[in-house]
This record gives sequence, C-alpha cells and structure tokens, in this order.
Amino acid sequence: MAASAEEEAPPQPFTLSRFQLSEEFGFLLPNPLTELPPPYAPWMEIAARLPELLASRQLRARLLQMPQLNTGELNGPRELRLAHLVLGFLTMGYVWQEGEEGAAQVLPRCLAVPFWEVSRRLGLPPILSHADFVLANWRWKTPSGNLEPIVSLPGGESLRGFILVTLLVEKAAVPGIQVGCEGPAGGSHPAPHGTPAASPGSPQAVVQAVNAVLQPDEDALLQALQQLAGAIGDMGRTLRRMHGERRWRWPRRDPTGGRSSTRRALHSPPEHVEPAVFYSVIRIFLAG
Repeated sequence: MAASAEEEAPPQPFTLSRFQLSEEFGFLLPNPLTELPPPYAPWMEIAARLPELLASRQLRARLLQMPQLNTGELNGPRELRLAHLVLGFLTMGYVWQEGEEGAAQVLPRCLAVPFWEVSRRLGLPPILSHADFVLANWRWKTPSGNLEPIVSLPGGESLRGFILVTLLVEKAAVPGIQVGCEGPAGGSHPAPHGTPAASPGSPQAVVQAVNAVLQPDEDALLQALQQLAGAIGDMGRTLRRMHGERRWRWPRRDPTGGRSSTRRALHSPPEHVEPAVFYSVIRIFLAG
C-alpha cells in the first residue's frame, strides 16, 4: 500500500558544520593573525598606539592624515578578520576620542571606505562587534601560555581583563558546542600547549540534544543536557574571574561529560575589572 501523501518525511539530522566552529576553540577564531601584509602597515602602526593616541587626543588627527588603502590585497578570511578587527578599533577610537559629549558624526573616507569594503566581504556589520573585540582579538604573549589582546583601548588592566575573561568564557562553552566528528571549520589548528585536544568522537551536546528531540531519545537527551549544564556552569565560574582571581586557565571538561580538569595555568596579572574604569572609560568605546 502506498504511503500517504500527508505522511511527513523523517527529519534530517542536525549538524553544526555550517556554523564555522572550531573543535578546540568553539566560536573563537583559532590562532588569529597578528600582522597584516606590508601595504597595511599604516593601520597596524596606529592600532599599536591606540591607547596612547587616545589619551593624548591625537588619534583623530593621525587618522585624518592616513592614506586610503586599497583592500583588494587582503587575501582570505584570516587577513580580513584582522583587518576588520583593526578598523573596528580605529573607528571606535575616532568616534569616541572626545568622550560621550564630543562623538564624531562623520568618519573620514580613509577609514569608512575600507571598513565598509572589508565588512561586506566578511558579511559582518561595519562596527566593532563581539566577533572582533573578543573572538578574534587574542594572541599568545609567551610560549608558556600567557594571553594578551592584539589591539587594545584605554582602560589598562581592566580592559585587558574584560577582553580575556570574556574570551575564556567562550572557551569554557566549547564542550557544549563541540563539533566532534565533523572536524574543525577552516582546517586544523594547533591546540594550546599542554591542553589535550578534543577527540574526533567527543560528544556534541547541542547536536546530540537536537537530534534526541527529533528521534526521539530521552536517554540521549538527558546525557546531552547534562553536558550542556556542565559547560554553562564552567562559563559562570570563569566569568567570576573578573572579580579578581589571579590565574587564567583554559577550561577543559572530560569528553565523557565528567568534571572539569585543567592541564595548564596561564600566569597573568589579576583579572579584576574595576567597575569605575569600565563605566567611565571602557563602556564609552563600546557604545557603537
């Protein structure tokens, strides 16, 4: 007997392959580039001095003297992501150099045009976003594991702590969104030294949960939700480091869903984010 025309086709398995996730780093950009090709040295030179130029209120003058660079020599997503990061920081610095009462209303062409072109190629908005400020804004400071932002703003250690603790919250989420057997998007990348990489068969909590609902499979759903709960708990504990703990660690959960374990400490200054510094300094540059 022919199947009823109204009978629904079985649901297709849910995967994360189209979301550009890294197996080891989740939504973080794995090992971001820290330098652009030589033609873009003017951007990088100003970005390296951004806190100093903003403190002396000289950034706008420097940017107005900057040549308008052709973005056509930027190749591949990694160069484009670094360019977007740098241009985003320069734009926010230009807009907010004089504080909330003196925000610039118009950007110079040498900044606006390349920022728009790079944003269009990446499919990102032409503004400093979380994808820039945190996900692509990190590098190894020392081979032993210290981290630092690639580009910074005024705010000193509070700004550094705000960026890097937020980054580690993203890292703590990885066991809940691991791509597992699908493999890392964009090719493999070296894991942090001393940190065991997730195995190809690692649980994929989000994928497992969605597919357990589609099948349905209550046992698999329970296991996936327990894995997600563990990752969310790790994220919360990591976020509390903004209140002054003195060590950063790459959060790591047992792939079988067990308790957290950490293999390497990232020796760093205190992670405390001073509320007054965040409100009076850092917040202004994140206002859009």
